Amino acid sequence: MKTFFFLLTLLAFVQPSGTPSTTDLKVHQITPTPAVLTGTVRDAQEPLIGASVKISKGAETIRGGITDVDGNYRIMVDSGTYTVEANFTGYTPFRAENVQVLPNQVNRLDILLADAQNLNEVVVMGYSVQQKQQKSASRQALTKSERREAKKSRATDKSSNNQPSTYQSTPARPTSADVKTKGSRSNTTNYYIDGIRVAGSAPPVQDKEQKPMAMGIIAPATPAPEKEVFRAESLTYDTSVPDSLIEPVSDEQYNAILENPFQNAATNSISTFSIDVDAASYANLRRFINYGQMPPADAVRIEEMVNYFDYNYKKPTGPHPFEVSTEMAPCPWAPEHKLLLLGLQGQMIDVGQLPAANLVFLIDVSGSMSSEDKLPLVQQSLDMLTDQLRPNDRVAIVVYAGAAGTVLESTPGTDKLKIKNAINNLQSGGSTAGGEGIRLAYNVARKNFIRGGNNRVILCTDGDFNVGVSNEGELVKLIENERTSGVYLTVLGFGTGNYQDGKMQQLADKGNGNHAYIDGLAEARKVLVQEFGGTLFAIAKDVKLQLHFNPAQVAGYRLIGYENRMLATEDFHDDTKDAGELGAGHRVTALYEIVPVGQSLPTGNKLDSTLIVVAKPDTAVQVGAQDLLVLQLRYKQPKGEQPSRLMEYRLPASALSQTSESENLQLASAVAEFGLLLRNSKYKGSANYEQTLKRAKAAAKNDPGGYRTELVGLIEKAGKLAVAAPITRH
Repeated sequence: MKTFFFLLTLLAFVQPSGTPSTTDLKVHQITPTPAVLTGTVRDAQEPLIGASVKISKGAETIRGGITDVDGNYRIMVDSGTYTVEANFTGYTPFRAENVQVLPNQVNRLDILLADAQNLNEVVVMGYSVQQKQQKSASRQALTKSERREAKKSRATDKSSNNQPSTYQSTPARPTSADVKTKGSRSNTTNYYIDGIRVAGSAPPVQDKEQKPMAMGIIAPATPAPEKEVFRAESLTYDTSVPDSLIEPVSDEQYNAILENPFQNAATNSISTFSIDVDAASYANLRRFINYGQMPPADAVRIEEMVNYFDYNYKKPTGPHPFEVSTEMAPCPWAPEHKLLLLGLQGQMIDVGQLPAANLVFLIDVSGSMSSEDKLPLVQQSLDMLTDQLRPNDRVAIVVYAGAAGTVLESTPGTDKLKIKNAINNLQSGGSTAGGEGIRLAYNVARKNFIRGGNNRVILCTDGDFNVGVSNEGELVKLIENERTSGVYLTVLGFGTGNYQDGKMQQLADKGNGNHAYIDGLAEARKVLVQEFGGTLFAIAKDVKLQLHFNPAQVAGYRLIGYENRMLATEDFHDDTKDAGELGAGHRVTALYEIVPVGQSLPTGNKLDSTLIVVAKPDTAVQVGAQDLLVLQLRYKQPKGEQPSRLMEYRLPASALSQTSESENLQLASAVAEFGLLLRNSKYKGSANYEQTLKRAKAAAKNDPGGYRTELVGLIEKAGKLAVAAPITRH
């Protein structure tokens, strides 16, 4: 019977000779079948947090991922044969070729990495250390988050008293000088017993009466090619695939986004929101796509994607520190609608004319910051920023792990070597008392306050606070209380696997500051060198926009993005309500999808009363019969608490007849459509990667910085990912 079924299967794939028919050609069109490749990346002692795993075919990278706090990775990929690579700082890169990934299954590949400086034969012996009864009881009481933090701490301090020991194949037992942690120098290795540092102590000794629980060879005793100094464990398969395994493992956190709905202009003609100059979302989703993964839907904030790019707006010439530009053209993903662009261009100020800066670098040096894309990248980034300092600028450095401390008192910008030495001597380890670090940094900033200057805390972290004041609500209150001190906040996010995006965004929003995600040195250069003034020097604060639509011309409208920046109508005139800041030379872009009178709202897009912002009519604003809308804008001077200033613009109804689009709108609409696709937004209409790519390529013809060309590449990669492994994302 088995032979019979085998023959039937074989005949199904045998094609007759000669020219194939159309039907025959369809038989050869193979639809990619999804599969999951998962496993653990570890060294001789424990799983590795933040190790990168890449799947490639030939020279093309297919997908990638980062291990979580348990050392696990999970990557969705089409079935096939691939090359798998794994990398981690201090270890020799791993590479396995011809790894077969079977369809509709969980394919498990566990990877052992060897210390790059210690490639002799290594035997791993796992054992259990007896502990006192009260220690055992307390361990049982640990919460899940506490157990995870213990794992993070062990990732840096691997020679804990309850961890396996590593033995060389030589007869002599190792001393503390022989043990290297993650490739570090032997004299920098520390040991911790119950959280207490024991300087110069030896690793734990195995009880002779205890039997090894597991044993394996990490490296062959005989010399081998560098790429084969270690090996992967056997590839195993699991045919039962729970739905939960389809999404990548991650402890990253993103605040939920409820997209702005279409509003009916007849009943709700006023739209109010705060500006947002952050661009963290774009750099973060770029990281996902370059790793071969689609970003989580809630990681896609379209306004931050749009505001990542430079636009050619009118420069301010009047008494206000910025100028407003408007433009309208048919909406690419809904041609019967119009797309309205609002652009603000901040005043350009020469770096030499900027006020003196009192900066406090607040650096997370906890155990979770040990990977190459965290603390080492922080150090390189702040080195770049230090090079930009002027003689009248000052810098202090505060660090935090289990506790907070000052490692550099306020130092003039002329002493760059001293500042860089303090930065580059930092090492990671321990838990994360972020709240204490924030308090201390603000205290230091106030102590060295420069009147009329730029007083700012620059927080560098993955946001994974877990000691003391750590939850988002408490941290936001702490930042809000500090906001009145005149000290601004810049939040720079780093790393993967446990990146707390939502927490970072809230801190920046409430701290009179901005938020950027640094995924590499190129982004650090963009944020801290090329946009030095815009990132660190505010020219206006509490900037709010309010649009009054004319119901005789506009049937409905939708603000694209800015979901976390929406304000109630009455907040526009309330100077106590916090809003966004605008930096020197920065630009702000906002897009509205407009439904002209005579067109109906898109099918299924009914108004959601829970999302409609409170709208109290403003009788002070008179919208003329020939007005499409009236735009009002309020802002305050960056220093002090003077009353806000008011600006007003009117857009004529004739703008509805515009059909051509400038390079500005061409680029902004391409980026917005890209965001709608990444979110799989219910408002995406006829959006598709082909038309998005076409407009992005057209806008990239003028690209002095190379960022638009990079956008074209990301759209192409995301389009391939969407076809190869479509996933419902909303």
